[in-house]
Amino acid sequence: MYSTPRDEHRAGDLPGVPAPFPWAGPGLSEALDDAVLLSNEMAMLAAERFRSIQRLHAEMLSHVGPGGRSTRDVMERSLRLEVASALRITEYAAEELLYVAVTLVEEYPAALISLTHGRITEQHAKIMVKLLSEAPEEVRRPLVGRAVDLAEDLPVGSFRRALKKLIEAACADSAAERHAAALEGRRVDLVPQRDGMATLEIHGPEVELRAMHGRVTAMARAIGEAEDETRTLDQLRADVACDLLVDGSTTVHPEQVRGIRATVVVTVPVLSLLDDDAAGDPPMVEGFGPIPIDKARELCGGAREWMRVLTHPETGMVLSVGRTQYRPPAALRRLVKWRSDRCMAPGCGVPASRCEIDHNVAWIDGGCTSLENHAPFCTGHHTVKHHGGWRVTQIPDSGGAIEWISPAGRRYVVEPERRVPVFTPSPEPAPF
Repeated sequence: MYSTPRDEHRAGDLPGVPAPFPWAGPGLSEALDDAVLLSNEMAMLAAERFRSIQRLHAEMLSHVGPGGRSTRDVMERSLRLEVASALRITEYAAEELLYVAVTLVEEYPAALISLTHGRITEQHAKIMVKLLSEAPEEVRRPLVGRAVDLAEDLPVGSFRRALKKLIEAACADSAAERHAAALEGRRVDLVPQRDGMATLEIHGPEVELRAMHGRVTAMARAIGEAEDETRTLDQLRADVACDLLVDGSTTVHPEQVRGIRATVVVTVPVLSLLDDDAAGDPPMVEGFGPIPIDKARELCGGAREWMRVLTHPETGMVLSVGRTQYRPPAALRRLVKWRSDRCMAPGCGVPASRCEIDHNVAWIDGGCTSLENHAPFCTGHHTVKHHGGWRVTQIPDSGGAIEWISPAGRRYVVEPERRVPVFTPSPEPAPF
């Protein structure tokens, strides 16, 4: 999770936090303040535009006569054309604008108020309408308040993922039935393209497709490490996929990539594996979301390539090796990535499985190889952390929360997706 405190801090106001670079002075901070202020004003104007568009729609409905549905359809089409022409946008964009405006004003007024005060952006509002409107009625309305809270706390990308996860968790009871129905539509399509090319589209379970994509990516990266290799990662992925599907074996690939297999991280409450009625969070797949419990049972009992993480309190996890070695052992790397789930930079959505493990306090500065000193960052944000003028620290006793202080002095806190259980001994019973 990601949060921005309501009262912004400046680097100069925090003890021991100097401005990282000479250019990170008052001018940078003032320019950023101006941009934030203008963005808030744009949100307020967007809210007023939504209200105006909803009034247009209400005015149109007031003139629908006895013609019924057919008359309303014609008038709505006319209104779409009117809005598109006046705003110089496409009719498709006008239809979306009308739908969002009517839904916000008539169904989600709390979100519209938040937009009016600049606490969320127009994009937050559009995502909320889209995702909530896809949920069943009995699920949708109870989630509106929590959705607004998420929108006020999270950037757009993180908000989309969090709201999707919230809706899927609320719909978990029907997940198995919906997945089974959707599974009937699995297929492979060949779409011809220009210049002798074509696109092969596989429509199937996302868990398996993510595993396939992960495998061809890992194989492509391994092949790309050769000194004489000139193909891009995308080209290598395509060539690997074609080799596997056409030849049915990996003998055409270098020996070092033949043993690479698909890996997917599945987190399952252990009691759910044993009891259909057990309460708790649904099974989760990294980078995807909730899955039916039957699918989770299949994966947790399957091949060794599936990494299983049971969320029932268990002992024996590797938390630290101190300064005895620089590289974290495999068990610690898995735990660091499982805890965070994604890159721990503000708003980043790169899955932790594709991230690099960072020593928050550098090894050369005395940092330890431990859970409390590690976090996953994607390659780009890892570079920014070390060379971009940001001050990045893991907050002590926070369970893995990362504090980022920008060159302009703004403070952002990124919370991990999961907490590692902390075990404390039960007090000794008092003697009688």
